[in-house]
Amino acid sequence: QVQLVESGGGLVQAGGSLRLSCAASGRPFSNYAMGWFRQAPRKEREFVAAISWNGASTYYTDSVKGRFTISRDNAKNTVHLQMNSLKPEDTAVYYCAANPGAANTNNYAYWGQGTQVTVSS
Repeated sequence: QVQLVESGGGLVQAGGSLRLSCAASGRPFSNYAMGWFRQAPRKEREFVAAISWNGASTYYTDSVKGRFTISRDNAKNTVHLQMNSLKPEDTAVYYCAANPGAANTNNYAYWGQGTQVTVSS
């Protein structure tokens, strides 16, 4: 089992920045690919970004490329999502997820509880 706790969400004006963090505990963090997903009101959960177990590969959905950056620190069991140039359409609950397999998949094994990000226009 892997336990995931997100932090860093909040309210920000359009054009602003937020940095989400996800702290992992349980099995060795470096065994897992890590991802961020989001779910906006009345919409399905969607993939945002992912990073391989060693950080060598990263993946982004098209709508956040060039604005969001995913990173991880295996020594601190944390993964981050730096979000810049935020837009109102980025408003959602953001979830951290861990997967013992591939990073570029929607089928993640473990999920956090989520953190709310609200971008005002």
